[in-house]
Amino acid sequence: MKENLAIFTKDLKKKYGEIIAVNNLNLNIKSGETYGLLGPNGAGKTTTVRILNCIIKPNSGEGKVYGFDLATQSNKIKKHTGYLPESPALYDKLTAVEYLEFVGELYYLPKELIMSRSEDLLKLFQLYERKEDLIEEYSRGMKQRLCLCAAIFHDPEIIFLDEPTSNLDPVGSKMVKDLISLLSKKANKTIFICTHLLDVAEELCNRIGIIKEGILELEGTTQEIIALKDSDDLEEAYLNIFGRSKFEDLLFWRDNKIEK
Repeated sequence: MKENLAIFTKDLKKKYGEIIAVNNLNLNIKSGETYGLLGPNGAGKTTTVRILNCIIKPNSGEGKVYGFDLATQSNKIKKHTGYLPESPALYDKLTAVEYLEFVGELYYLPKELIMSRSEDLLKLFQLYERKEDLIEEYSRGMKQRLCLCAAIFHDPEIIFLDEPTSNLDPVGSKMVKDLISLLSKKANKTIFICTHLLDVAEELCNRIGIIKEGILELEGTTQEIIALKDSDDLEEAYLNIFGRSKFEDLLFWRDNKIEK
């Protein structure tokens, strides 16, 4: 039943003029599940996650996040969700400590909790030694890690991550992947990941939805998708949906090229 789902949508549609970015999207994501929405740039992933975070409104359809209605209870949804956008905005003239304090105050967290949680997260993401530096002095990878700190700062039940490993080196990427796995398995968080990287989806997600031109083409576990597309692996299954040209844009995780 949809009341037991962390995320539920029925026939969600979003148009920009004549362009349909999301077309009749139906999602049923259980509490504690790590779900990956997989597809190339422009497929509708970011539009979907922005709708689910009540940043933009759909043209039609309905949905619930953590039991709250997308159309009428956006403030309640935002209290229970964390969101890491693909291109997050930061206040470059603040330090990391000041920025996380600002985030904590947005959620009306007690001062003592803000300070202790800031310290814990900055240590976890290996930013503690630079906590008093201005954010403008951070590398892109450090900024990405700080934004992830902010996304989980208020301990949300549902975490939306749009390309969470972008801008990260291999060490930072592994750190983020390990944290996502920990949040899912140990903290029972529901995690919704938008990605165009097959390894991220395959490694972290219980189920994967493949979206193409705003339409959810296929959904299931990695093995179910492989079987449905009569393929040897997820790479080949993806190829069967998008074709070689789209696939070349997707798989720079394999030495930044595809062996042809």
